Amino acid sequence: MIAILSLIFVLTLSLVVVRVATVALTLTGMSRQSAQFQARSAWTGTGFTTAESEQVVNHPVRRRIVSILILLRNAGLVTAASTLALSFVGLENADEGLWRILWLVGGLILLWMVAGSEWLDHRMSRVISWALKRYAKLDTRDYAGLLHLAGPYAIAELAVQPGDWLSGRTLRDLRLPEEGVVVLGITKQDGGYIGAPRGGSRIEPGDAVLLYGRSEELNALDNRPSSDHGEIQREAAVHEHQEVLVEQQIREDAAGR
Repeated sequence: MIAILSLIFVLTLSLVVVRVATVALTLTGMSRQSAQFQARSAWTGTGFTTAESEQVVNHPVRRRIVSILILLRNAGLVTAASTLALSFVGLENADEGLWRILWLVGGLILLWMVAGSEWLDHRMSRVISWALKRYAKLDTRDYAGLLHLAGPYAIAELAVQPGDWLSGRTLRDLRLPEEGVVVLGITKQDGGYIGAPRGGSRIEPGDAVLLYGRSEELNALDNRPSSDHGEIQREAAVHEHQEVLVEQQIREDAAGR
């Protein structure tokens, strides 16, 4: 009897784990139905290859949730199988085995009814959602998606060397936004960090500059020398960025019609 109760407890715990994963996935922006399907797929090891599954794979927070769910599933299935086997070990007679089967079937039916209760599901989801927001501090933002890093834009850290075009100049002098480049931070040679630096921040040799912009522009900027040729390259980059802005304006005007 204790083994059967333990099995029911393990299955109930599995239900709660899947429910927590479902709510966590919905907090990342997935619909309730999609989150429930993906959580159940991960827990059962089904692994459907659908567009919704790609949304999980391409989202770092969703990947982490599903990875934890898969790890817990492995432990849960082993425990459930072991407990089920122990439930029918040491039977004294056939009647005792029949009673254990009836208890097991009855417990599973009750668990199924509880799992299908919309009233309980609604209240459990509210409690789980509150707990995750209150204690888990779940960061649901997909920074790679927000910055469109899968496209032509990228984040790069450039190591500044003597003779580089960036070296020994302030951000105000560099006027990088005119080239479509945004400075996110500067790691100084002594290890100090300047986040969202202002125009007066100076870039020195040995610094590492964190930049956001188009990949090809960042690569060109990394190889730009501190010379007249470097200034020519800068003017070309500014001109190219102006063309990009014109294309963007045309798309915005077309979308507004």
